[in-house]
Amino acid sequence: MESPVFEEIDPADDCDCPGCAHWRRVLPHSRAGRFPGHPAARRTALVAAAVTSAVIAAPGAPAVAAPQPPRPADRDVPAGERSDTPQGGRAPLYGPGGRVAPFAGPADPARVRAITRADIVERARDWVARKVPYGVSSYWSDGYRQDCSGYVSMAWRLPGNEWTGSLGKYAERITKDELQPGDALLFHNAADPYGGSHVVLFGGWTNSDRSRYVAYEQTAPHTLRRTTPYAYWRNSARYVPYRYKGVRDGAAGAGASLPAPLPEVRTPFPGAAYFGPGAENEYVAELGRMLVARGAGRFYPAPPGPRWTEADRRATRAFQEAQGWRGAAADGLPGPLTWELLVSGEGREIPSGDSASGSFASSAPPPAPAHAPYGVPGYPGRAPFRPGAVNDHVTRLGRQLVKKGFGRYYTKGPGPRWSEADRRNVEAFQRSQGWRGGAANGYPGPETWRRLFA
Repeated sequence: MESPVFEEIDPADDCDCPGCAHWRRVLPHSRAGRFPGHPAARRTALVAAAVTSAVIAAPGAPAVAAPQPPRPADRDVPAGERSDTPQGGRAPLYGPGGRVAPFAGPADPARVRAITRADIVERARDWVARKVPYGVSSYWSDGYRQDCSGYVSMAWRLPGNEWTGSLGKYAERITKDELQPGDALLFHNAADPYGGSHVVLFGGWTNSDRSRYVAYEQTAPHTLRRTTPYAYWRNSARYVPYRYKGVRDGAAGAGASLPAPLPEVRTPFPGAAYFGPGAENEYVAELGRMLVARGAGRFYPAPPGPRWTEADRRATRAFQEAQGWRGAAADGLPGPLTWELLVSGEGREIPSGDSASGSFASSAPPPAPAHAPYGVPGYPGRAPFRPGAVNDHVTRLGRQLVKKGFGRYYTKGPGPRWSEADRRNVEAFQRSQGWRGGAANGYPGPETWRRLFA
C-alpha cells in the first residue's frame, strides 16, 4: 500500500475564524500562514500513485507539493461597499523587517500627546499622496498598520496601533455640529469587531446643509480622500463622532493653521449599469437624495433608498424634462450629463407640480393656490443662493425673512453674501409651512419664494 502524500493549505490572510482572530491579536505582525499551529490549516490527502511515479522518474523532486497561494481578497471593493471592513487588533509600532519600534509615548489613554488639527490633516494627506496600500497585517514604513484603525492611529500620532474598540479611549464623543477637520467618525460593530467595523477621518463639510463631507480613510485598494454622505455609505446611523483628546486648534509654531483646502472631490458618474430595474447600490440612494434636493420630493412615498424604484425613474425624468430634454434624452435613467448637473448643482430645478403622486413625510410643498397674489418678484433661480454667492437677491430674501419673523439666525445684516444664517432662516420658514426632508433644505425654490413674498 502506497503512503499518502499531503498538501499544506493555508487560510487566506483575511480569514475571520476565531483561531485566526486570536493569532492576529497575539502576533499582529505575522501574516496568515506564519502563525504557529494555525487552527485553520488543514491537510488534504492526495492520490499517491501519480506522485510516486513522478518521484521515481525525477530524483530530487520535492515529495510535498508547494503550498497553494492564499485566496485573493476583494481589494478593489471600497470598505463601505463590502460586507465587512477587516482590521487588526491593538499592536505596537513596527520598524523595518517587522521589528518592534522603540516605545514612543505613554500607553495611558488619559495622558495623550498634543497635536494640532493642521498636523493631523497633513499626516492624513501624506498617506493619500503615497497611496498606501490597504492591508490588515501590513505595516507602513512609519510603523503603523495599513488598515482603517491604523490609519487614524497614525494621523493622531498615537504611540501604537489601536483598533476601533480602543480608539474611543483616546478621544471624547462630540456631536455632528461640533465636527472639525481632524476629528473621526467611528463605527465599532460589537457583533463583528474585526470584520464589520470602520473608522474615517473628518476633513470638513462640502455643502452648507452638512449632508456631505470630505473623508480621509484607509480602504481598498489604497488610502483615499473622497466626498462622502454623512455619516457614511453604509450603517450611517451607527457612526459616532469623536475628537482626539490631545488636539489643539491654535498652537503656536508649525502647523498652527490648517493646510489649504484641496479641490472638492465629486462622486463621478459610476455608469449606466448602476441604475434601472433590479439595481441596488449606494449610487441609487445618492441619486435620490440629489433629486429630492432639486424638487423631486413629491415623487417619493418614502425617503430615497439604495433599491431602484419607479419613483427614481419618474423623479429622474422630471429633472431631465426640466432641462428641456425630450424623447430618449428624458427616459428617466441618469446618464453622464444628468449626473453632472445633479452633483454640481447646475441646471434647472424641477418645477412644483401636482402632489397626487405622494411625498414622503409630507415633505413636498403643496401646489400654489389659484388665488396667488400679484406683486411677487420673479424667482431668480437657484444660482444666487449657493455658498459664496453675493448679489441683491440674497439681500432681498433676507429682508423678507426678517419681515416675516424668520430672522433669528442673523447676528448682523442681512446682506448680499449668502451665509449659513440665510440658509437656517430659510429652513425655519420652510418648516413653518409643514415641509420636511429635502423640501426643507434651507435653499429657496420657486414655491418657497412665492410663499415668502406673498
